[in-house]
Amino acid sequence: MTATGPVLARGTGIPTVRNVDHVAYTVPDLDRAIAFFADVFDARLLYRQGPVGDPGGDFMCTQLGVHPEASCYVALLRFGAEANVELFEYRAPGQRTEPPANHDVGGHHLAVAVGDLDRAAKWLSSRTDVTLLGEPCEGSPGSGVRRWIYLRTAWGMHLELVEPAPPWESPARRFRARPAPAAPGGGLPGFLGLDHVGYTVPDLAQAVGFFTGPLGGSVVHQMELPFDRETGEAQWAVPGPGVLHSTTIRLGPVTNVELQFFEVAGRRTVLPENSDIGGHHLAFFVDDVESAVAALHTVAGVRVLGTPQIVDEGGPIDGDQWTYFRAPWGMQLEVLNLPPGLPYERQTVDRRFGPARSWDTGCSPVAERTLAVAVD
Repeated sequence: MTATGPVLARGTGIPTVRNVDHVAYTVPDLDRAIAFFADVFDARLLYRQGPVGDPGGDFMCTQLGVHPEASCYVALLRFGAEANVELFEYRAPGQRTEPPANHDVGGHHLAVAVGDLDRAAKWLSSRTDVTLLGEPCEGSPGSGVRRWIYLRTAWGMHLELVEPAPPWESPARRFRARPAPAAPGGGLPGFLGLDHVGYTVPDLAQAVGFFTGPLGGSVVHQMELPFDRETGEAQWAVPGPGVLHSTTIRLGPVTNVELQFFEVAGRRTVLPENSDIGGHHLAFFVDDVESAVAALHTVAGVRVLGTPQIVDEGGPIDGDQWTYFRAPWGMQLEVLNLPPGLPYERQTVDRRFGPARSWDTGCSPVAERTLAVAVD
């Protein structure tokens, strides 16, 4: 076990990177998950693909790191103003169907910002496909979070509601990415957008070093939170007593990543595969996939899967060039480049988020002021 690691200087990052392009999760029922994200977060379905597979070949194993006979369907959702969420439904031999818990290695959550946590929680409590965990809690000093509460979908995916602290309350306000408020729509009252994505890792210092070095992130907040048995079970569905070690990292212009380690007994230590329920990956938009992959090959502990691929089968994202890679502890990531004018754009007025102007482009002053009004 490693507790919270040192604050490290920002690394050079992936060559030609612009922004985090999407976060991805494997779910048991793609239609059900799409409907949930649309109903609750007003997410817009941009396109679907599939089945993707290579019966009798090695494409799925070589390029995606899953069983050679695995196949999947994929959907891409625009999530708020500044995020894309990719959902997978896999069929694979030996597929693990029990998603990881919050404290397991490979546990994860998706956190959304809301203007009024009590109002949002009350609205969600009326739904039968989501369960609120515990009670709203105060955010850690300096975190940029006023209050938070976890929840769990019917299929076992963990989410979090975050009520941001007004920018002037947080010492981290110059660094933590704040969502540009989403356009008014249906669903969750006061939904502002994606606040952060969270990943439970086996060694926090190692993960912080990787995200702040080769991935080019910056540490914005660190904390240690001891908890008793009752609190752990209520707030995170985690056995206690224990200690939560957490580091929040600003990753590019609009994305916060929360790396966690739960110091508790009984955690699962084997990461889910991308084809398992609860499998996941994090993808980066780059201008030059070839140079990004060449650089990743030189990073100690990183495993690049296969070679750069170009989608050219007449689907909604023909022209997409992509490659998966794995962090030193096995977490799956991706670099990709999507040219303008993709085929899906002929079918919908909605568009993917990105690419941003640059990795170092921050939230605009207008977005900062708008958020301050929304959460005050």
